[in-house]
Amino acid sequence: MSEVRNKRLSDDEFYRLRNEVLQHWETGKDVARLEDGVDYQKTIPAEKNFSSKLRLAKESGHTLIQPRAGVALIDKHIELLRFLQDEGEADLLPTTIDSYTRQKRFQEAEVGIQESIKTGKSMLNGFPAVNHGVTGCRQVTSSVDVPIQVRHGTPDARLLTEIAFAGGFTSYEGGGISYNIPYAKNVSLEKTIYDWQYVDRLTGIYGEAGAIINREPYGPLTGTLVPPFVSHAVAIIEALLAAEQGVKNITVGYGQCGNLIQDVAALNTLQTLTEEYLRRFGYNDVYVTTVLHQWMGGFPQDEAKAFAVISWGSVVAALSHATKVIVKTPHEAVGVPTKEANAEGLRCTKQVINMVGDQFLDPHSLMEEKRIIEEETRCVLDKCIELGDGDIAQGAIRGIQAGVIDIPFAPSRYNAGKMLPARDNDGAVRVFAMGAVPFTQELKDFHRKKIEERARFEKRKASFQMVIDDVYAISKGRLVGRPKH
Repeated sequence: MSEVRNKRLSDDEFYRLRNEVLQHWETGKDVARLEDGVDYQKTIPAEKNFSSKLRLAKESGHTLIQPRAGVALIDKHIELLRFLQDEGEADLLPTTIDSYTRQKRFQEAEVGIQESIKTGKSMLNGFPAVNHGVTGCRQVTSSVDVPIQVRHGTPDARLLTEIAFAGGFTSYEGGGISYNIPYAKNVSLEKTIYDWQYVDRLTGIYGEAGAIINREPYGPLTGTLVPPFVSHAVAIIEALLAAEQGVKNITVGYGQCGNLIQDVAALNTLQTLTEEYLRRFGYNDVYVTTVLHQWMGGFPQDEAKAFAVISWGSVVAALSHATKVIVKTPHEAVGVPTKEANAEGLRCTKQVINMVGDQFLDPHSLMEEKRIIEEETRCVLDKCIELGDGDIAQGAIRGIQAGVIDIPFAPSRYNAGKMLPARDNDGAVRVFAMGAVPFTQELKDFHRKKIEERARFEKRKASFQMVIDDVYAISKGRLVGRPKH
């Protein structure tokens, strides 16, 4: 593999790679003719196409709701999705992929399928789409009345993408940074960015043939105290990488942090900044929507308190006018939720969105927070562009090496791990330890002042203990990890 650049894969390179990719598992033969997948996608009606439904929602100012869900067997997975559609009133549906498939351990996924058949319950933590192949995927996508997205966490998702697209899924989550640094320890960025260029080029080829498929970079990253500028920078870089390969419909995401003003400002700026950088690089025909991920950190074990956390996320989605929201369940603290709990989370979210969707926030506080997030994000992105000599693929690789992009609590050895977040006195996520983040002096002073204000209020020194306290705070019923006096 030569040095990765943000340059569209040539047809020769793409089809050379494709011949290799289809050999990864026996179901690859089902997609030997790419045209068959394109033709099938074009038969899917608009109301079951993710891109079409997102566009309608954005233009009407309506926030769509979507759960997470996936089990091992086709019939059980269909049963689960139909339940979430009918009883949960989901506007959009997921197919969450199992961990073996994410690591391309298809033989072990096959064992999991057989064990699931024997036991009558799912022995995998998701749907093994590659093993079920195109036919199995089409059974799933044709069995419901709303669009379905593939959600996973896969560094090398190329064969999965081929089968998912030919199988009728009309949206696909992930990216070369967001599905590497938060998920993997020893996988290089060069490898994952290159592999995801294949995914995006395949998406572009489908689109050029008249089958538009939505792409969604994974917004929350590690899901724990990630400042908006970090997730924004990653989302925008992945949007730029996707656009270069021909992707025309992109949903950028953000994981709820907990402070209402900061969260709404983050969602609002994510849309405008993504469009700004796409235009800067000449990608003027990409349609951008947004997704809010409800709270991704620790959940209260008490079901009533868990519903409160879900409701708070729903308020953020409604007030920010996110195009869609990924919904959590009241069983997040105890493991895989039942379908009933999943449906309860969906109905709770829909109710809150309907109640607060037309309300507004204090404009002055909101404008100030938006200004801060925009400045922070531009500092990081512009430094990455500089480090890459104008090439954002190289800029991302060098930026992460240098700690310019530094994702908190990520397991990857390629991540610097020097920047540490903590909440300010109002619960907004700020930077406690700056690391190599290239902020202006004004921004550095702003963050230091915010952390010091909290320290004075709590009558303690600003320290790493604040970070620890904040990680566990929501699971203990608070937003800010205050000391017990």
